Amino acid sequence: MMNIFKKGSLMIVLFAMILLTFHANGQTIQEISKVEKLSDDERMEWWRDAKFGMFIHWGAYSIIGGERGEQIAGGGAEWAMDKLDYTIEEYEQFPNMFNPQLFDADEWVRMAKDAGMKYIVITSKHHDGFALWDSKVSDYDIMDASPFKRDIIKELSEACKKQGIIFCFYHSIVDWHHPQAQGNLFPNYNAGQKDQSVVNPEFPKYYENYLKPQVKELLTNYGDIGVVWFDGDWIADYTTEMGKELYNMIRKIQPNTIVNNRVDKGRNGMEGMDKAGEFAGDFGTPEQEIPATGIDSDWESCMTMNRTWGYKPDDTKWKSSEQLIQNLIDIVSKGGNFLLNIGPDGYGRFPAQSIRRLKAMGEWTKANGESIYGASASPFDRPEWGRYTKKGNVIYAHVFDWPTDGKLIITEDLDLAKASLLVGVGSELKVEKNNKRVIIHLPEQAPDEIATVIKLEFKK
Repeated sequence: MMNIFKKGSLMIVLFAMILLTFHANGQTIQEISKVEKLSDDERMEWWRDAKFGMFIHWGAYSIIGGERGEQIAGGGAEWAMDKLDYTIEEYEQFPNMFNPQLFDADEWVRMAKDAGMKYIVITSKHHDGFALWDSKVSDYDIMDASPFKRDIIKELSEACKKQGIIFCFYHSIVDWHHPQAQGNLFPNYNAGQKDQSVVNPEFPKYYENYLKPQVKELLTNYGDIGVVWFDGDWIADYTTEMGKELYNMIRKIQPNTIVNNRVDKGRNGMEGMDKAGEFAGDFGTPEQEIPATGIDSDWESCMTMNRTWGYKPDDTKWKSSEQLIQNLIDIVSKGGNFLLNIGPDGYGRFPAQSIRRLKAMGEWTKANGESIYGASASPFDRPEWGRYTKKGNVIYAHVFDWPTDGKLIITEDLDLAKASLLVGVGSELKVEKNNKRVIIHLPEQAPDEIATVIKLEFKK
């Protein structure tokens, strides 16, 4: 097996007028600790306003594409090491082959920005244990175990800073390569997910000597980090005490960083919100689902474009651009953020299907972003024809189903000053009240077939 250890106060636009910026390289813990600590509301403000981010699942598993001979990995292709029964020695060939010469950090960030996304979350290390940065804690990384020998985290973090996108990273608590974590559980590395009796007595050593030091590296060598996004909290070896300690360590190094609730043990399955009790973490993480109603706390729905997080050419079940745009609106109308995933291939390319969907989302958000960014949840029940978002004294009505009779019925008793199309025909729309209902007279054809936005301005 490969040896896994080595010897040896201005607010700027980049963090949405909230986080203080330092140089990306050579930044010490002492320097970062001097940052003025913001209140929780100030710390969360940029994220609450951003609404839309890009998730990127990428690593050695992107070479495999979820396939091994005639075998197809069930579930996500990023789980290939476990689902396709690779030994550690067998799987190590893929980092040795990982040489994504077509990777272009600036182009990745440009595509995210053009799509209307405000932050990027990249997998620094997934469950397979292979790290995408130059780790001094381990040789199982992009610089030592791969012919690529370029620090992907560094290049992406710098590209984000250049283009005004907030850089964030995902980090797996689980590690199928490390013998003190899950590396001794072959052929079922993740047995502990469903069977909490499966434990590794040496896990505390991994936690202290490997997990925490690697997180520290990411927090001290790549400038300001917007969000630290954990996963793998399900194993029995990881305790709530560890989670709280890890959260406090992160906040000590970068006081204004946001951390998801998977840093602790309170998450209620894919629903993603914490069970009753006191748990560390700043927001909930619904996965592949959108809550039926709003939630009275911060949350972010993470979702794939097809069915898998990692690159898997066999998975052709792509969500339409219409569905993804309406998902974004639905999530914002309920007070959440949308973290939409991309699974680049082993060469470093976004799938063409993803690029087309990003382009469509960018066209819609460029025209209608006023109704999304900085908006809050709807104050009204969900209408049959679409969704509402709110900003100040303005309600934005997002019409998914254009009324055939040209009359949009709002059942709320509203005191409107004005109703107008956000995009399209520039004239003000006729409004009438009938039995405490508001009727808005619309053009015959919807200006936007996916979601036309009507701006409802209230009397002050």
